[in-house]
Amino acid sequence: MSPLDQLELWLVAGSQDLYGEEPLRRVDEHAREIAAALDGAAAIPVRVRYRGVSRTPESIRELCLEANAADACVGVVAWMHTFSPAKMWIAGLTALQKPLLHLHTQFNRELPWTELDMDFMNLNQSAHGDREFGFLATRMGIRRKTIAGHWSDAVVARRIGSWARAACGWREAQRLSVVRFGDNMRQVAVTEGDKVEAQLRLGVSVNGHGVHDLERAVREVRDHDVDALLGRYADDYDLAPSLAPGGEQREALRAAARIEAGLRGFLEAGGFGAFTDTFEDLGDLPQLPGLAAQRLMADGYGFAAEGDWKTAALVRLVKVMSAGNEGGSSFMEDYTYDLVPGDGRVLGAHMLEVCPSIAAERPRCEIHPLSIGGKSDPVRLVFTARPGPALVVAMVDLGDRFRLLVNEVEVVPPTRPVARLGVAHAVWRPLPDLVTAAEAWLTAGGPHHTVLSAALATETLVDFAEIAGLELIVIDAETELRDVARELRWNDAYHRLAGR
Repeated sequence: MSPLDQLELWLVAGSQDLYGEEPLRRVDEHAREIAAALDGAAAIPVRVRYRGVSRTPESIRELCLEANAADACVGVVAWMHTFSPAKMWIAGLTALQKPLLHLHTQFNRELPWTELDMDFMNLNQSAHGDREFGFLATRMGIRRKTIAGHWSDAVVARRIGSWARAACGWREAQRLSVVRFGDNMRQVAVTEGDKVEAQLRLGVSVNGHGVHDLERAVREVRDHDVDALLGRYADDYDLAPSLAPGGEQREALRAAARIEAGLRGFLEAGGFGAFTDTFEDLGDLPQLPGLAAQRLMADGYGFAAEGDWKTAALVRLVKVMSAGNEGGSSFMEDYTYDLVPGDGRVLGAHMLEVCPSIAAERPRCEIHPLSIGGKSDPVRLVFTARPGPALVVAMVDLGDRFRLLVNEVEVVPPTRPVARLGVAHAVWRPLPDLVTAAEAWLTAGGPHHTVLSAALATETLVDFAEIAGLELIVIDAETELRDVARELRWNDAYHRLAGR
């Protein structure tokens, strides 16, 4: 749960000893200035730490090994200020395990035409050196991000920041532990998956606990901790009269608070960043943990219902990657459609568990019947998602690989009030339109559980997929169905030939 500003990108400048000490001193000054500017850029959510000029194979390999061992380092930014013979980089890049960004820039923005001489040309030849580096990285088959442009440009800082967020997501995946209370919903296919393969490819560890372990944690919650939570509920939400002090259903709210306190304590003690539950296995819990799941997601935990560990992990990764951004992110489900000709919309919701970080208004804390699960009526937060651009994101296990799907959408207000719905919900128009988006999603094997995020850019997820080696399908305003079908066939051939 550490803020992203405690993490670092390491910027290293490439050169060689051929130029002599004075040019290398200037290379160092220039690279130091660039790193300081990027470190101060608001668009970059992590620190940018300057790691010097690398000019020998030994120093490059040593730096890459040091980056691997540095917990705070989420990635390496390489820039060739001068020509840096790329064979010097082979050992280092072979050893490097952190994500790599190739920054193709130069210190000066414009050429000093009237004073231009060969000394200037030899010193400022990133156009030369970066091509050498780019060839070598391609020859080695190294996944990387390449960003070209002047280091002072806002768009360059924004793109570096987007990639840095993806690198932070990859770092989180390497240490993420997901707990499943019970199994997944019986007879459901898409929420299954290969947990061993997920840990091998993504680093995500998924393990189960019986619901009795959660029951024990709930029983051990002290009354004064429950009372403290009830006070926070009153401060943060509009309580339904029946849940207010003296209300006829106040004990249901106390039960929900006890579940939250027990679940939160269990996650903290076990070092879990995400969790799942299922209404088919609640043991002696008096109600489905709806309010608890919503509030834990608001605090950055990943969650998905019915044992869907892939989506729970994805919620957590999206939360990490979008930390500090405007908007919010939530577990979501495409529930039903409004098939108005030419203006189709999706009504997204779940039984209870939608994160209040996407709420357009102050949430209302209410209690309503739940017709499945066989437990007492659960407490939940009810609200409508705020309008604006967003993404619907999902991950599926295809057996030989994981596929990440992204659909750009526009969240809109409900056409009419939905006062009887009784659950948090979002309404959105998928791009390019509902029919095209739905057909593309289904053709790609997209699941019904997703992450709805108004806090993350598509580019960040593209970068994350590249770092993680995930297949990626993006459905946006330019999507044509025949192109999606063709891309899926190409991807299938590539992944079967490439193996891992």
